Amino acid sequence: MRVAAVALAAVALAGCTSTKTGTGTESPQAPSSTRPTSTSVRPPSSTPATTTPATSSSASRTSPPLLPPAERIFSAMTLRQRVGQLLMVDCPTSGPTGATQQAITQYHVGSVILDGTSYAGSNEIAAVARQVQGLAPKGVPLLVSTDQEGGIVQRLQGPGFTRIPAATEQGTVAPSTLRRRTQDWAAELRRAGVTVDLAPVLDVVPAGFGANPPVGDLQREYGNTPAAVTSHGVAVVRGLAAAGVAATVKHFPGLGRVRGNTDVSGGVTDTVTTSGDAFLQPFRAAIDAGVPFVMMSTADYSHLDPGVPAAFSYRIVTGLLRSQLGFGGVVISDDIGNAAQVANYSPGERAVRFVAAGGDVVLTVVAGQAQEMTAALVNRARSDPAFRRLVNASALRVLRAKQALGLLH
Repeated sequence: MRVAAVALAAVALAGCTSTKTGTGTESPQAPSSTRPTSTSVRPPSSTPATTTPATSSSASRTSPPLLPPAERIFSAMTLRQRVGQLLMVDCPTSGPTGATQQAITQYHVGSVILDGTSYAGSNEIAAVARQVQGLAPKGVPLLVSTDQEGGIVQRLQGPGFTRIPAATEQGTVAPSTLRRRTQDWAAELRRAGVTVDLAPVLDVVPAGFGANPPVGDLQREYGNTPAAVTSHGVAVVRGLAAAGVAATVKHFPGLGRVRGNTDVSGGVTDTVTTSGDAFLQPFRAAIDAGVPFVMMSTADYSHLDPGVPAAFSYRIVTGLLRSQLGFGGVVISDDIGNAAQVANYSPGERAVRFVAAGGDVVLTVVAGQAQEMTAALVNRARSDPAFRRLVNASALRVLRAKQALGLLH
């Protein structure tokens, strides 16, 4: 769970026709099936449409079908560029550091998280967003995200940003009211250049549970029952989508029944959650509502995959989230750059383990780790065809999310 760390239900805008040309030497390979995790992509044809008047021999000739922008851009990308789409790195709300700039321009990183609370207001954040977008390759903008939950977890404040109440207070109003308010809050984000909100929190902290450092102690829960969290969490997902901001539900499969915060403590373990647990209902409902992003917890879950952080668990990411709950969108990690829970793994191993488990976007609040993480992912993809297929599927999934947000023009 990132304290310091958005659904857009398939909002694809028409008229996107841009392409991106790869500059490396790797031969592009598209995913090999039509399933969400491995989608067949055909490279664009260079044959021009015929202008010959139709005759008996040419009447059946037609122009080759145009690929959607995501597929077209993906087909032109090198392996390194595809791997870059699998990373989200830190960008301070005050502006990109040298490490952030290098991650984008040299390692092709495709997403950033605006981190650190800013009181400068919307105009300043919009300027920062424009600055980082100016570093991205033409035609392939970044996903710009932040934590805008409410309460003490509201990274963007000041003029142009409404002060959002904590989730515990949001949970006291009718879901329809919360949806309308969220749409207004999300419109502020979109005007400032933010396209992904790393919210809402769908973890359920039972009444009387006691200390719960990552969620309950910080008033990040909408209620104390799966029903309450479901109704209000889905309202937030829909409100964000209505304003053109992608929601990220978190922290799957839940941090509401743990005693430690994975950001600052190791060995955090959930000893109760099962694959049929009622506390998974908020995530199931959000998936049914079309949420585009799900964030993985890094806690261990003794009844699901003992001793393996959820973000690194094939059983949890692919088995439970994708197969059992049917999620076909983008799976993003909680921070694995600076979290104590995963400190025993090298940065490169963290990235490889997450993607191998079925994840798509590696989130690190240490932008300087981009070099090691991308190198590890590229090397594994070059040596392991099955892993390369996972990389291809994830890169395409991220590009489709960008297309749905209207970013690919």
